[in-house]
Amino acid sequence: MEPSKTYSRGRSIAVRGISFALVAAVAFGAGIFMGANGSAASVVTHIPLLGDGLDPTPAPGVDLTDFWEAWNALQANYVVTHASSTLPSVQDRIFGAIQGLAASYGDPYTVFFPPAQAKAFAENISGSFAGVGMEIDIKNNVLTVIAPLKGTPAERAGIKAGDIIAAIDGASTNGLSIDAAVNEIRGPVGTTVDFTIIRGSETLDIKVVRAIIQVPEIEDGYDAKTGVYHIALYEFTANSASLFDQAFARFKASGSRKLVIDLRGNPGGYLDAAVDIASHFLPKGATVVTEDFGGKEPNRVHTSLGYNDLPAGTKVVVLIDGGSASASEILAGALQDTHRATLIGTRSFGKGSVQTLMNLDGGSLKITVARWITPAGHWIMGNGITPDIVVPITKADIAAKKDPQMARAVQFLTTGS
Repeated sequence: MEPSKTYSRGRSIAVRGISFALVAAVAFGAGIFMGANGSAASVVTHIPLLGDGLDPTPAPGVDLTDFWEAWNALQANYVVTHASSTLPSVQDRIFGAIQGLAASYGDPYTVFFPPAQAKAFAENISGSFAGVGMEIDIKNNVLTVIAPLKGTPAERAGIKAGDIIAAIDGASTNGLSIDAAVNEIRGPVGTTVDFTIIRGSETLDIKVVRAIIQVPEIEDGYDAKTGVYHIALYEFTANSASLFDQAFARFKASGSRKLVIDLRGNPGGYLDAAVDIASHFLPKGATVVTEDFGGKEPNRVHTSLGYNDLPAGTKVVVLIDGGSASASEILAGALQDTHRATLIGTRSFGKGSVQTLMNLDGGSLKITVARWITPAGHWIMGNGITPDIVVPITKADIAAKKDPQMARAVQFLTTGS
């Protein structure tokens, strides 16, 4: 929360995604994400806020008597009791009411930022600060790590997919929005952020030093012993489609007809990259994913560009796990539903919604406006993608540096079962 390229829709800006915790939240721990060429390639490079132009007409049939009674009661009776406290301004109280209204929808991605927070949010998604290199989201009402990005401070410090973030620098994350958490995590390069992590029955204190986030976007290679070619994709960035093209060309040149696409721990990114990569496997016009607006406006179907250049007779396995989210789920779901690949691993994260950002009197109102649906009609949000062959990885496997999921993929590709 995945963010794709921004585009104007009415008076708002739609942002595809995760990460953002739109993924990612986008949240890569709110760090600057550097592309392969060293340029900033944050999932959302900018979200311009257009003039609000919102409809101020009171909603017919909505009785606000209770609201005004509460407003007047507070105005008449509230007394400041702490020396450090100040009476909020009328505007601050209005912003607080809007925050409460947005929160009442029970959707962690539908939030209102007052002006100061809106400014910080805009700086975050433009990649203005260093971070720790992990994707976070709200799952089961708790702040959860989708995945640490490969080669980042978070991964090196031992953060793992599925970790619950109970506290940041000693402050509880209970009730904290994803975007507020991102603001707490980001900071100057070289400074430390202290996480209280719950992992199963363990409570861990993990300190991570902030840095500019640089991760390998893709790795690929051929195993002459098994005849299997693998392509591991760690992010869906602006460069990913081009890098995948190059890796896919190397796969074809290898003569292999056994391909593993590894999306484990890939928290998503640009929708366009997922569609482009899926186009190597699907004919032109085939559905990759549908953006369902719940009847508020016509659905938008994202279709294959029609490269369709997978060598005849090739068997494909896609590896997924709980750290595969957003664009990863879009790609995996498309290849599964169209029977172009067999999915192996564990159920993906389940991030499949679209947010719109609206300017509201200097603040920003972020609203979930659509959901992602796979070609066969499955909702990604909250459900994730279930692999065809479920293969978990245990703590013992990790300690022994074993990879049963990759081993099962090789077995499937070499034996057919």
